[in-house]
Amino acid sequence: MTQIYVVGTADTKGEELAYLAACIEAAGGSVVRVDVGTRVPATTVDVKAETVAACHPDGAGAVLACGDRGRAVEAMGLAFSRFLVERQDIAGVIGIGGGGGTSIVTAGMRQLPLGLPKIMVSTLASGDVAPYVDVSDIVMMPSVTDMAGLNRLSRVILHNAAQAITAMSSRPAEVAASKPAVGLTMFGVTTPAVSAMVECLRADYDCLVFHATGTGGRAMEKLADSELISGVLDITTTEVCDLLFGGVLPATSDRFGAIARTGLPYVGSVGALDMVNFWAPETVPERYAGRLFYRHNPNVTLMRTTSAECAQIGRWIGDKLNLCHGPVRFLIPEKGVSALDIEGGPFFDPQADAALFAALEETVKPTTSRRIVRLPLHINDPQFTEAAVAAFRDIANP
Repeated sequence: MTQIYVVGTADTKGEELAYLAACIEAAGGSVVRVDVGTRVPATTVDVKAETVAACHPDGAGAVLACGDRGRAVEAMGLAFSRFLVERQDIAGVIGIGGGGGTSIVTAGMRQLPLGLPKIMVSTLASGDVAPYVDVSDIVMMPSVTDMAGLNRLSRVILHNAAQAITAMSSRPAEVAASKPAVGLTMFGVTTPAVSAMVECLRADYDCLVFHATGTGGRAMEKLADSELISGVLDITTTEVCDLLFGGVLPATSDRFGAIARTGLPYVGSVGALDMVNFWAPETVPERYAGRLFYRHNPNVTLMRTTSAECAQIGRWIGDKLNLCHGPVRFLIPEKGVSALDIEGGPFFDPQADAALFAALEETVKPTTSRRIVRLPLHINDPQFTEAAVAAFRDIANP
């Protein structure tokens, strides 16, 4: 039997936690009340904080005997994450909290599979929730008022949240059968190529396209780690530029890590490695004064990568590819890596591209399964699409 986990700090949010659980039960849901507080609970719970805290790798004492509140919150978040992933009866999770509670509960939610219902009713939900949601599918619901006891508004908010999680949990989406899923990365400047690849593959694959904005690449790799995709066409690796040179859409240092861990069939390329992303012009760091920029729109400014930067990018990616022992094909379009990097385009720079390509070839150690392939094409040429699709079909169906 699956159940809805109702989670909060029962020492400070006991009244709200009890009311939320009662609303879910009234709506027909079966609940498990979980305490992630660090003091005596103010309401009855089904899973005590001590039980959750015991899931910490250093034991419950690392959470409950910690004298510093910030460290205790972080420790409880880790413990709750480990607690949740061990449970086999979760139909959905709903949490309530202020700053500390939101941090703890969402830390656990982020470890759960995509598609499993997750709602966080939080005092922080109307602000920047990126640190709490990251690349998960957590629904952040503003509490509007602080959680300092029930009132006429908080009762309505919690009632609505209860209805939502009950409905989401009782009617899970049917998983589409048949076609395997494949992940693709795309940016505006590689859209022609990736869109054409989707058209070529959609008859045989469920194509999941991710916008290469930092979170997009991480979301794709989370699916890879979760074994929810069966291959990757990572045509747009531009997030690496922002990671290395301070752009606003960066990858993490674990970019390509999921490919190395899973050994999934991987076709990659150098899409949009000619640019670093910043917001409006005034946000560009002073150290980049005098560089070549392109105003993508009033709020996005692109900076052309130099030959030295391209060489650094090539070496960084090459080192990552060397850790991948599954089938890898990395394609180099010699005539340009984006819609801006084309003869006559604002970012056309054959010398910088050459430095990128050379660094990749010098760094990557070819094997029978890992190869770099040069193509006398632009990345958005139809022939490049054909080559990428052919390479993927070759390694996905050997």
